[in-house]
Amino acid sequence: MRLLNALPEAGQPRERRSSPVIGVLTGEGVGAEIVPLALSLLDVLTAHGTPEFVVRHGGMIGKPAMRQHGKCLTDEVVGFCERVFAEGGAVFCGPGGDRFVYELRARFDLFCKFTPLRPLPALRDTGVIRPECLADVDIVAVRENTAGLYLGQWGERAGADGAREAFHGFSYGEREIERIVRVGAALAGQRRGRLTITTKPGGVPSVSALWQELAREIADQAGVDLRVLEIDNAVYQLIANARDFDVVVSPNMFGDVLADCGALLLGSRGVSHSGNFDAGGHAVYQTGHGAAHDIAGTGRANPVGQILSLAMMLRESFAMRREAAAIVAAVDETLARGYRTADIASAGSRLVGTRELGERVGAALDARLSAGRGGDGA
Repeated sequence: MRLLNALPEAGQPRERRSSPVIGVLTGEGVGAEIVPLALSLLDVLTAHGTPEFVVRHGGMIGKPAMRQHGKCLTDEVVGFCERVFAEGGAVFCGPGGDRFVYELRARFDLFCKFTPLRPLPALRDTGVIRPECLADVDIVAVRENTAGLYLGQWGERAGADGAREAFHGFSYGEREIERIVRVGAALAGQRRGRLTITTKPGGVPSVSALWQELAREIADQAGVDLRVLEIDNAVYQLIANARDFDVVVSPNMFGDVLADCGALLLGSRGVSHSGNFDAGGHAVYQTGHGAAHDIAGTGRANPVGQILSLAMMLRESFAMRREAAAIVAAVDETLARGYRTADIASAGSRLVGTRELGERVGAALDARLSAGRGGDGA
């Protein structure tokens, strides 16, 4: 099942394009190491008969762009993304710092972020959560992306005593809440029929009340079960009782925190991945981790999140279910053989660097396709 089918204007599933267009923003920090490794899997697919991809590269983003151009999202990159979307393509994005992701989402109204939280079988023995607690966990975190705290108004002023005072204000409109909750309800209706929303009535009473009121109306209309959890309890329950969750819809900041915490279910933030969508299905795919400047260039970064975001792009934007499933299966097979970067290492695993792990995934993918094996069709 494709997540974008829950979007309000996505229409019928898009068919395969003869030459899918991918716009690449390599980004900063570890982006230069992990993005090319993920893209190298496209060559493996093409060698086995997948239509050739048209890969175009955009300019600087994030902090490097800010230093050189005074903007973390430049006019050049905006134009680049516009051209990619006009051709029916998708943007494959590495990490970008400063306010790049927030400005990009606002500029293209990428109001919906899907973060799949479905542990890979090979990594259930990894991380801080007991393996038996991860069985049958399959969650989609849905985050409102273009309003709320991160897109508010802020600044600094002189307080009553003359000392500096920082301020920040934000709001949520009915239409902003309604459209993201409708996506979550539609998705839950296609899955297991359970919708959770996160609020904080004592902390942000008016916003929480409007979210809860609209969610109850929409859940009733969609015929799905609704659970309302305060964000602190939701984060706790996500780890303590992950199997109780199906689709979780959250305001912008709550969704950010929840998805990052949910990466514990995957074994590491280095495995987390996501897609950001507008109402019609135009999308930007990214990992769930940042630029990790502290390990950039050391060969220690985990490329799996970037690779899984590539698989997500193939499945969602290009209807390449078989190819996406084959990549996921190749990742799981490589990890099951014990090859791990440090963040997902466990007893008995073979510690390898960024490039070797990526290359071993590529070799596993090639072997699967040569043997006529794909994935599970997910």
